[in-house]
Order: sequence, then structure tokens, then C-alpha cells
Amino acid sequence: MGEFVIKMPDVGEGVAEAELVEWHVKPGDPVREDMILAAVMTDKATVEIPSPVNGTVIWLGAEIGDTVAVKAPLVRIEIAGEGANAPAAEEKSAAKAEDKPSAKAETPAAQPSQPAKVEAKAEAKTPAPARNGVHVAPERLEKALASPAVRQRARESGVDLRQVTGTGPAGRITHDDLDLFLARGAQPVAAPAGLVRKTAVDEIKVTGLRRRIAEKMTLSTSRIPHITYVEEVDMTALEDLRTMMNRDRKPDQPKLTILPYLMRAMVRAIADLPGVNSTFDDGAGIISRHHAVHIGIATQTPAGLTVPVVRHAEARGIWDCAIELNRLAEAARTGTATRDELTGSTITISSLGALGGIVSTPVINHPEVAIVGVNKLAVRPVWDGTQFVPRKIMNLSSSFDHRVIDGWDAATFVQRVKTLLETPALIFVEA
Repeated sequence: MGEFVIKMPDVGEGVAEAELVEWHVKPGDPVREDMILAAVMTDKATVEIPSPVNGTVIWLGAEIGDTVAVKAPLVRIEIAGEGANAPAAEEKSAAKAEDKPSAKAETPAAQPSQPAKVEAKAEAKTPAPARNGVHVAPERLEKALASPAVRQRARESGVDLRQVTGTGPAGRITHDDLDLFLARGAQPVAAPAGLVRKTAVDEIKVTGLRRRIAEKMTLSTSRIPHITYVEEVDMTALEDLRTMMNRDRKPDQPKLTILPYLMRAMVRAIADLPGVNSTFDDGAGIISRHHAVHIGIATQTPAGLTVPVVRHAEARGIWDCAIELNRLAEAARTGTATRDELTGSTITISSLGALGGIVSTPVINHPEVAIVGVNKLAVRPVWDGTQFVPRKIMNLSSSFDHRVIDGWDAATFVQRVKTLLETPALIFVEA
């Protein structure tokens, strides 16, 4: 018997280390070629590390949350034969890690505090039929997080993973979670009668995507002096237009939400105030004013907050914006978004949809200098000079980097967006 050492692969250009966020194996476990051993997270994305050999795990070189340097020993596997650190096998492992972006891929510069409820509905999926005496409960809305091996076991057992409670990082479902679920026969645990005191405390180590979000929020709030400007927008005319356009849309066109109109209004407003479409390298003291408008859309996913980017919104019409929004939102939620789709935004939209509240204070997506927050739309009485009339009102809560954007320019930008949304025909007028 021999020993094979798997080292931390080079998972990206310029990346010298990565955080270990998940183990899929433990000492004593048999492994086969291409089996996922671990997941690591860099500043760019989370990637899975596969095994290039068959054998048995005899040693793990790090714990969850540890930072591991590239080329540092990660796993030792006992294999048949002499064993070695075969260069070809290591290159194979690194190549597969590069080709397998995880469901938790994220952008380092795209983590504002408010998620967007982009109205992109995934296709309804029929639950797997009950097998082996296991009865599957009705579907939940979230997509379950689990490794390929756990998913395969669940399919073979007829278990809908969305019914299983995950105890791994970010709620990921482990083999132990699936075993416990199967042992219970997928039957809900009966609650005790009456009220009881609860004294348990769950301690959750901050790792992976949640740790990256925490770091980004700390960076943004500690280095950027925020100014937040809130304005009320009468959306009645735009809602009438949106209803008409949705009624007459073609079969291949998605249902329009407010966001495509807001994106086009922002593009028009940026043409008048280009300074808000900038990034600020405060270390070098350089403001980069971008001609391209790449709009990040803060999106809540089962793994956490990510920000897919609609590139070149300045060259897209309403329907094109809606199509790209739906595509990116679905990719983010299913974990199939690429690194390019999760990086490079120049300004961000943050929306909580129907949960938007009256006012929010969105955190700027460093190194950008502006973020537009969408609050809840509601019918409110508005005085028209002679009487109160019902109008559809929505607040915009927008934050700006006060080192780069003066209060006057921030207010002027928001007022320009307000005018375009309240008179939506102007959005379609050629500049």
C-alpha cells in the first residue's frame, strides 16, 4: 500500500490561499476518482476539490474555517501501489476544481445589505415518488444545498432533499442529515403538548459565503461615508403601462416587473450625471467613471446574498433587460452563475419586493459609489388640490459615497429617476 497526498490546487490567477468551508469526507472513508472531497472559497468563488485517485482517507490537513495556502497538503489518501504526489493527478484535480464553480459562487465586490426579490420563478418540479417506504412531504420553495454524492443517494432513496434539514455550512445537507431523515421515515416529529421552556443555544461558526458577506459589509461601512436620500415616487402611470405591456407581451417574453423600467431610468439619469456610475479606488485615490452601465441586482439565494450583473444596460431595451434579469436571477439561485456574471458591476439595485418596507438604508457595494434601494409599492391617498385620490406610491432609498458624490448631485440623480418613472413615456424617448 502507498500514500497519495492531495495539495491545495491553484484555484485562480493571483490566488495564494483559500478558506476551507466544507469537508465531504473524514478519516477512514473510502473515496473514488472524481469524488468531491472538500469545498474551498476564495475571494472569487467557492470551488469543489475532487479526488484524482481511488483509496481511503487517512488524514485531513485543515478544519472548516481554516485558511489553506496553495500547494499546502490538504488530504492524505492510502492507495494501492507505491503512492506518490503524481504531478499529473494533481493537475487533474486542480483543473477539475477550476471547472466546477460551486452553488455558492459570489462576487467579492458585490454584497450590499438589501437583497432583491427579482420576480423570476423557477420551473415547477415534480417531487420524486415515494420509494423504500419513505413518504416525501410537499415541496418547499428553496433549492436544497448538497454535494453530488448526497443528491445521488437521495434520488436512489426517493427523497426530496428540500424536506431535509441541513446542518452543514450555509444549511448544506450532509450524509448524516440524510441518514437521520431516512431513519425517521420522513415523518414529522410530533411536538410535545403544552408550552415548554427552551434553553439551548446554537453556536454557528461564520464561514464561507456568510463570512465573505460580513467582510464586505465591514469594508463598506468602515471605509465609505454613506449619505442616504429617500424620495417618494408616484408609480401609477408606470403600473398602468406595465399592465398593458404584460397583457400584450409575446409568448417568448417574460412578465415585466418594475426593475427593467428602473434600470432604463437609471441609464437615462446616468447620462446626465455620469459621476454616480463610478468606482473609487480609495487606496490609489483614483475615481474610474465608467461609460458602460453594468447594473448589479442584489439577489437572495439559499446560500446567501449574491449580486449577478446585467452588463451593458445602456444597450438594452425594456424586454432585453427583463430577459437578462430572469436568466441571471435563476442562475444565481441555482448556483450556475459564472464568475463573470457575478463581478464587474458599476452601480447596484437593491430591492426587497413586497417586503420592502417604507424606508431602507442600503449599504454601497464597494468599490461602487451608489446603490438604489427599492421599497414596497402601496396605494396611498394623495391630495390633488381639491381632494384625496388613490395613487400607487413607492419610495426609493438610495445611498451614495459622500467622498465622491455631493448631496446635491445625489438628489439630482434621484429626482431625474423619479421624473422618468412618473412619466414613463420619457424612458422610451431617444436621447
